[in-house]
Amino acid sequence: MTTAAQQLCILIPLAYLLGSIPFGLLVGLAKGVDPRTAGSGNIGATNVGRLLGGRFFAIVFTLDFLKGLLPTLAASWVVHRHTPELNANVYLLWLAVGLATILGHMFSLFLAFKGGKGVATSAGVMLGIFPDYTLAGAVVVVVWIACFLATRIISLSSMIAAVAFPIMYLLISMLRGQGVLGDRWPLLAFCLLVGVMVVWKHRSNIARLRAGTEPKVKRKPQPAAP
Repeated sequence: MTTAAQQLCILIPLAYLLGSIPFGLLVGLAKGVDPRTAGSGNIGATNVGRLLGGRFFAIVFTLDFLKGLLPTLAASWVVHRHTPELNANVYLLWLAVGLATILGHMFSLFLAFKGGKGVATSAGVMLGIFPDYTLAGAVVVVVWIACFLATRIISLSSMIAAVAFPIMYLLISMLRGQGVLGDRWPLLAFCLLVGVMVVWKHRSNIARLRAGTEPKVKRKPQPAAP
């Protein structure tokens, strides 16, 4: 019988392969558009949505979210089923599954190690690390929605959410009386790392925000009164 550590080690490369699937590119090509050469040139849900419409943004976002969620849920099941006492080594292997998925999306094996910005996939990973990240992740989703409604800028909302996540994790851990150091230090290190990675992948967006040229999502026009 394989141990929990062995099962997690098997999940890590599988998570990377799943994360590498470029759903945005596949959806775009299915509609006759290559998002790598149109719009912002990114294969993520935002660019696909700008090129093809909101329905395709939702499709790509959901697929990218699920490829982050499912491997980490599988890892969570392995951890909680086979590991009665968690230690730093178990946390590191558990989180490595989520990190592999995010790295697969950002540096896809099928796209010469290029890829998307990892927002939807990171969101799926955070909600899949159950229960340690789940509540903080749900709060950050609300933060993202609030920022988007206020600014209509997806990239800015995503970066704010990425920065907010480790803060929310710290606050919720303290409110629940859980330590953030000791054997649980990998959880804090991981959410800080993912936040930095997401912001780093938005370098071009930061430049456009500073120049005032970052596009906003337009509100749908209200139908004319009869």
